[in-house]
Formats: sequence, structure tokens, C-alpha cells
Amino acid sequence: MPRYLSLVRIDESDIPAGGPSPELMQRMGELIEEITKAGVMLDTAGLLPTAQGTRLHLKGGEISSTDGPFTETKEVVGGYAIMQCKDKAEALEWAKRFLKVHGDEWTLTLEVREIEEG
Repeated sequence: MPRYLSLVRIDESDIPAGGPSPELMQRMGELIEEITKAGVMLDTAGLLPTAQGTRLHLKGGEISSTDGPFTETKEVVGGYAIMQCKDKAEALEWAKRFLKVHGDEWTLTLEVREIEEG
């Protein structure tokens, strides 16, 4: 069965005050439990803010690094999930349910891509 990576993209400057509410975390926990029991979820996690990250850049064979916060960051990857689904349609259905649990407060983009095997 194919595996899919979903990347949660957020604008760090547009996160609701106080971050995720306890109600959102409960709904999210229930959905993750359902996806896991369905045998679909392989791994998932949120990511720390970019201010705590480091970017590595390769140019001309030389590697440079920059510690966060990054001045030009707008939309960033805020989390991910790896799911094993029968097809892309199933992966997209789970992704839509993930977005819906966030309600009206959040603005998110979820990119779903099949993982290339081999």
C-alpha cells in the first residue's frame, strides 16, 4: 500500500493567541486515535517554531547555516503525518478531516504527497 506524507503549512504570525485550545487538542487526539486504529497513521508530530530551528544551505559545494528566527519566513511547515492508505483519495479524506477539526480560528494548508518507494 502506498504511503503519503502530509505537511501542515502555517503562517507563524497568524497562530491564534495561546496556540491550540484544549478543545482542539482533544478533537485532534480523538482523530489521531481513530486514524491509528484504522491502521493508517504511521507517524505524526507538530514541529517547534522556526525560531528554534537551523537552516543548512548548500551552494557551490559549501555548506552554510543560519539559526532561527528567520527574517523572511512566512509560511512554514508546522507539522507532518505519514499515513499508509489504499490510494490518494483515502489520504485526502483523512487530510480533510484533519483540517476540519481546527475550526474557524486557524488558517492552514495541508500538502499531501505520495512517498516514492525504492
